[in-house]
Amino acid sequence: MENSPNRIQVVDALRGFAIISIMLLHNIEHFDFYYTPENLPEWMVAVDKIIWYTLFFLFAGKSYAIFALLFGLTFFIQSNNQARKGKDFRLRFAWRLVLLLLFGIINSAFYQGDILMTYAIIGFVLIPVAHLNSKTVLIIAIILLLQPFEWFNFIYALQHPQLVATDPASWAYFGKMESYITGKSLLNTMVGNLTNGKTAVFMWTWEAGRVLQTAALFMLGMLAGRVQLFNLTPETIKIWQKILLTAIISAIPLFIFSLYTDQLITNKLAARSLNVIIGSLANLSFMMIWVSGIVLLFRNITVKHILSKLSPIGRMSMSNYIIQSVLGAFIYYGFGLSMYKYTGATYAVIIGIILALIQSWFSAYYLKKHNHGPFESIWHKLTWLGYK
Repeated sequence: MENSPNRIQVVDALRGFAIISIMLLHNIEHFDFYYTPENLPEWMVAVDKIIWYTLFFLFAGKSYAIFALLFGLTFFIQSNNQARKGKDFRLRFAWRLVLLLLFGIINSAFYQGDILMTYAIIGFVLIPVAHLNSKTVLIIAIILLLQPFEWFNFIYALQHPQLVATDPASWAYFGKMESYITGKSLLNTMVGNLTNGKTAVFMWTWEAGRVLQTAALFMLGMLAGRVQLFNLTPETIKIWQKILLTAIISAIPLFIFSLYTDQLITNKLAARSLNVIIGSLANLSFMMIWVSGIVLLFRNITVKHILSKLSPIGRMSMSNYIIQSVLGAFIYYGFGLSMYKYTGATYAVIIGIILALIQSWFSAYYLKKHNHGPFESIWHKLTWLGYK
């Protein structure tokens, strides 16, 4: 989002919330390298499990969804600003996505789970729908959210019960991670992340239903911009209250159903597809609880003051995301401190909190002297290169 007096503070706070929650998740995951340290005391193993499942329940699949929603919102704001000047933003946006892809490649060299590359590629779906009417865009988004490919797989699996479920294709590639993540060579780690690692991540993104969900959230974010949903007025507050109520009502049965899908459906292939469908919708509902809840809390002056502390880290979200990847890789991977060997979820979340506090302080300090974060500044200047 452009840096201006008209920035929507709650949007920056939401980005900051997402960045911090992603930081905590990435740390307990050892930045995509799942490893359980040996010789931990039993009480700590128990605490690790509680922290692991709690953070995954609260943030996994929700934080990235917040980013996707706000990505679409930012597209609308920039596109709308250019439309007011009589200019079409779509070609410039395509160039902006190419730049984002390059940032993603840099980030992926350190952390294979990077989403910048994924967003850059999926972001092109906004170009053909940008000038469609809102009703049409909403219908497309709903269809994508319902995971039509997984419904096809689900029905096909039920019709062919003799088919045997094999491991998802991404697992074979994730299984090769140890050879370069635990090694002492930074170069080997980078090459492994950019080749085997990205192959695994792209496959998993499709298998988990993230491709269609992300595209849909981009569109919903664009629609939110069209109706100025993040500008808090009595009318939009009523809409957010309805969204919160709907999200709560839908999240509860979706979550319960997701717990028992495998018991209810014995066909493993069918159950896998249904898990993707239900899991995707459950994450969407929980994400909207977070978003609508934070937006509505912004009405309270005291709470707004507290939540506004998240705004600086949100304004520098891309810089903070890349920086946390570099720091996380150094802390946990073999070419750095190899802390994956020693840290369960308890120690890792403490490290994550410390890093989040440092990034929050750094963001506030940096933005006192600059309009954009370091990577945002480069992205901004290159986006508008040659602009008249």
